[in-house]
Amino acid sequence: MNVVQKELASRKEEIQIELELLFKANMKITVWDVAEVDNQEAAVILVDMLQEKLDDIHRDVDAGKYTNY
Repeated sequence: MNVVQKELASRKEEIQIELELLFKANMKITVWDVAEVDNQEAAVILVDMLQEKLDDIHRDVDAGKYTNY
């Protein structure tokens, strides 16, 4: 394992927790803002939104956008 892999592995749980917190915060906001919210529908939409952005970032990484970040 190289130094970058070790660094990111040491923060993996923290990174994943932060992503989950972002999801949960937006679920709470949706519940507060929408009187008759369908929680399952909201969760699916939020996951799709997060995945869409992760896919965008992945494309940027593949294109070398972060080579000299």
